[in-house]
Amino acid sequence: MEPFIRNDQYNFIKKQTQTLVNGHSSVNDIAVLQALKSLAIERVLNLFTDISNEQKQLLEPIVEIKDKDHAEEFLLQLKPYVIPFEEVTQQTIKKLMPKVKKLKVPSLENTDWKDISYLSWDDKGSQKRYIIARYNHKLMGLQGTFKPINKKGICTICNKLEEVGMFMTEKKGTVQGTFTKRGNYICQDSQACNANITSLDKLNDFISLSR
Repeated sequence: MEPFIRNDQYNFIKKQTQTLVNGHSSVNDIAVLQALKSLAIERVLNLFTDISNEQKQLLEPIVEIKDKDHAEEFLLQLKPYVIPFEEVTQQTIKKLMPKVKKLKVPSLENTDWKDISYLSWDDKGSQKRYIIARYNHKLMGLQGTFKPINKKGICTICNKLEEVGMFMTEKKGTVQGTFTKRGNYICQDSQACNANITSLDKLNDFISLSR
């Protein structure tokens, strides 16, 4: 069976397993537990518009989860079916950022492509953050200044409460010689952000407004 689960969907499924673990540890009412199970499997199956019987059989054991060990075992079985983010080379990154002179591209050797919905890194010398994400079925490169604010806020990308910073982009305005600036609070730690993403909606909105 081919991989069919995106990283954000995997994170969503992981969240549902945690809900079941919490339910079994705090609820004794069988009817309530049954409702939690029914809701979990319904939400998980609804992530996929065209799901095969084989894929359903892989996901349905979520209703059997009772504790942390069961959850980890279930998620481990799903991991081989997570679609990796499109692996990019340093040359690809440079093509996506044609206007950036002396672009400093990080080493990507230790990147787990199954754990990310977008790729991000900082150039602290220039206070720049670079982001690569898939948008409208193709890779898109974004760049902007990034300044941590040393406090927690809601991230525009993952919609979770995390340590954030201001990501500011600038693009040419409709009048020649003018520029439009747009700022968004996003996670300081892009790895934590990727782990928080349970839907691509906010990420796509962010790219749409920032490109």
